[in-house]
Amino acid sequence: MAPSGEAWQSLEVPTWVCPKKVFDLKLAESSQLFIMKPAHQYSAVMPSTGTHQLLAIAPLLKRYLENIKFYVDHAHAKALTRELFSQLAKCQAGGQLADVPGAEPTDWRLLRTIEKIEQNPSWEFNLQELASYSGASERNLYYLMKHNTGMTPYRFYQRQRLIRVRRRLVDCQIGEPHISRHAADEGFSHLGRFSALYREHFGELPSKTVRGRQRFCSSDVEACEEVEQG
Repeated sequence: MAPSGEAWQSLEVPTWVCPKKVFDLKLAESSQLFIMKPAHQYSAVMPSTGTHQLLAIAPLLKRYLENIKFYVDHAHAKALTRELFSQLAKCQAGGQLADVPGAEPTDWRLLRTIEKIEQNPSWEFNLQELASYSGASERNLYYLMKHNTGMTPYRFYQRQRLIRVRRRLVDCQIGEPHISRHAADEGFSHLGRFSALYREHFGELPSKTVRGRQRFCSSDVEACEEVEQG
């Protein structure tokens, strides 16, 4: 990252960029970028000019990213995010942050379970097969998932299917995506039930996701046209 007129700096360290600050950004092909936009009440205590590397909040962000991978529903995700912004505001206001405990080593059986569910989109849920693959009994696998992720194995499986539908709706290149078709492709045969699950998990109906994408695409086209005209 290179703010206008400044030297390049690594984004491995959390960096605060003030509104309207112009900068160049280079990312390797396998990079992942995490961008946060605090609400007004939190941004009021953030630096008002330039860019600032924030070493003190690195553990907070790391813990948040670990926890947000397993949010149970939209309300849970909002609670995790509110807590993060609250801690960030406290840090920037000069308050003392509580020590962030280091992450415990993840049970290899849990890692195999997550791998099985995430990397096999066409796999149909079977607890016995999943337990055999993970190396745990069905009962132990149930409690292992519940303790570490807050979700049962089936709930996590269902969550991954919802995420894949959302990605299709967001990435779809046609003007009006077929929500029912994408849902059916991921095993949701009842559209009403799917819509309820989707709203519970993402805080909006799938139709709202589609409209949001359409507004974004329209604004992007308008911005390009303004540049061309200028």
